[in-house]
Amino acid sequence: MTGPEVLDVAREAIYTLIIVSAPVMLVGLAVGVVISLFQALTQIQEQTLAFVPKIIAIFVSLLVALPFMADKLNAEMMRIAARIISG
Repeated sequence: MTGPEVLDVAREAIYTLIIVSAPVMLVGLAVGVVISLFQALTQIQEQTLAFVPKIIAIFVSLLVALPFMADKLNAEMMRIAARIISG
């Protein structure tokens, strides 16, 4: 592989990583903001109040987004395998 081909593979891998992780990260961000606003409004500073709902929301979003994530990762692996086969 030449230098530009390596950079193309790396760029595609980083792009795939961002696309695959975005749904879970956005859910975690949204739940975190809502919980932070709730804590600021009620002045409750309990750590488990912030931690437990975020973990549950991230697990649920993983269950929902897992087929999408698997398809994207499978497509990326097929592209990389095709590049390896073609030389």
